[in-house]
Amino acid sequence: MRILTANILCAGLLLVGSLVAMPVQARDISCQMRYNLKGWSLFYQTARGTGVVTCDNGQSLRVSIETKGGGLTIGKSEITNGRGRFAGVRDIRDVLGAYATADVHAGVVKSSAAQVLVKGNVTLALAGTGRGWDLGIAFGKFVIKAD
Repeated sequence: MRILTANILCAGLLLVGSLVAMPVQARDISCQMRYNLKGWSLFYQTARGTGVVTCDNGQSLRVSIETKGGGLTIGKSEITNGRGRFAGVRDIRDVLGAYATADVHAGVVKSSAAQVLVKGNVTLALAGTGRGWDLGIAFGKFVIKAD
């Protein structure tokens, strides 16, 4: 009987030890960004703005945004109350950094834009409406920094 009890106790300890040693899988969190962005382009493209990122786990972060790039592009534009949705985020700080961009754009007076950007495992889908005028094809980066 003692041997059976000792075997059961050892098996129980091994089971508990294996559960404790298992890595905890972090789950993705849902994050959104509200932003304003203003810029211009004449072969070189640049824009600056601000925003707030909020996540479903209660985290929030004020951010500054900067875009730079170049191509066959000309214009001046402003996006107000733009929206972004992030995927592949485990912590709010995962949204920070430089995203690669490729953009084909055309607009006069009031226009809308949608774009999907990638940075490693994190993707950012942007949508916004604004005013101005622009025409062209550009490549560059979209940088999000903590304020």
